[in-house]
Amino acid sequence: MKKRIGFLSFGHYQPVAGSQARTARDALLQSIDLAVAAEELGIDGAYVRVHHFARQLASPFPLLAAMGARTSRIELGTAVIDMRYENPLYMAEDAAAADLISGERLQLGVSRGSPETALRGSELFGYVPTEGQTDADLARKHTEIFRAAIAGAGVARPNPQMSRSTTPLAIEPQSPTLGDRIWWGSGTRATAVWAAEQGMNLQSSTLLTEDTGIPFDELQAEQIALYRETWAKMGWKREPRVSISRSVIPITTDLDRRYFGSGSGSDAQDQVGHLDGGLARFGRSYTGEPDVIAAELAADAAVQAADTVLLTVPNQLGVDYNAHLLEQIALHVAPAFGWAPNLPAPALA
Repeated sequence: MKKRIGFLSFGHYQPVAGSQARTARDALLQSIDLAVAAEELGIDGAYVRVHHFARQLASPFPLLAAMGARTSRIELGTAVIDMRYENPLYMAEDAAAADLISGERLQLGVSRGSPETALRGSELFGYVPTEGQTDADLARKHTEIFRAAIAGAGVARPNPQMSRSTTPLAIEPQSPTLGDRIWWGSGTRATAVWAAEQGMNLQSSTLLTEDTGIPFDELQAEQIALYRETWAKMGWKREPRVSISRSVIPITTDLDRRYFGSGSGSDAQDQVGHLDGGLARFGRSYTGEPDVIAAELAADAAVQAADTVLLTVPNQLGVDYNAHLLEQIALHVAPAFGWAPNLPAPALA
């Protein structure tokens, strides 16, 4: 199994002391520049989180298209788009256009999303669950329509004044392979099984909205195993992709220590808390000397089970600092769990 790593940016921006991303423009342009820098380092993926009604990245497709226009190899993705907020047909047009601009490099993570800043915010976008439907049901329905549209399904009747055809019209443009590059963001073992049944790739984060008392990495590895088992039972023809997220900060400079300390804080252990009305287990952070965290990640059961590890980055510290972090991970940490850089083949003499 080829191991990939990518960065995951939440795209925060605030006009506060120490922030290099003070405005939305800063966050957007720096996200593009970091994708360029990551590609030069051989990093496999540049992923963004999508939030609404917050000073974070919110509208992914213009950003992904711009990243695609500035890069040539790196995967460009989301983790995740909250489908409660999306018009699935308009999203299908945007996604196909951005995918074509990038040369078919999008890896779109979608899901019901996490609790948002705004109370019932998706309803302000015009999407209200019907009677008896939950917001999770609404997100799954939007995903179903979106996936059908990007697969070329006819979704509109032709206007007889404009055409003699009676064939239902599909969304345009189409990007033929995009359907294989849709991921479902799963926070439980049950939703991972559902994602496999639907034929979507799996994204699992740094938290699970369930807790059985076992360490986070083992619970997440169990989630991945159930997903792969279900995928095999469904008989899908292609191999699925599985990503997980980790917070990884190698301490190699005095500046690293000033920002993050030695890595011996409370976040060096799993945490159990309440989220969205139930128990959740939050995975630990990996902060410290590169050789130490390299060994810890190599022993992480979910890191071994996944093909892609997304590294959350402190985007408000700027492009140069985040490129430094990614370089240290690429040089001293990721090779320990089987990763090799994605660099262009040498030119023939």
